[in-house]
Amino acid sequence: MWRRDQRGNREFAHGKEAWGVAAEVAGCCACFVADVEEEQVVEEELSCYNCRYRRWSVESFTCLGLPPLHEAA
Repeated sequence: MWRRDQRGNREFAHGKEAWGVAAEVAGCCACFVADVEEEQVVEEELSCYNCRYRRWSVESFTCLGLPPLHEAA
């Protein structure tokens, strides 16, 4: 579901067009907060793509609402 970006943040492993997966993840997320309407990008409000804590990256987005992923020992 998530991969670690170069800063340790959680980057969504499915990219920018995994509509169903992004909605499913948001539905289970205790951190989800809908972004302002002008920043929402999909019709379904409950989606990681519409979350206030997502920050777009080149390939996907990072989640600033969840704790960072740590490197494996």
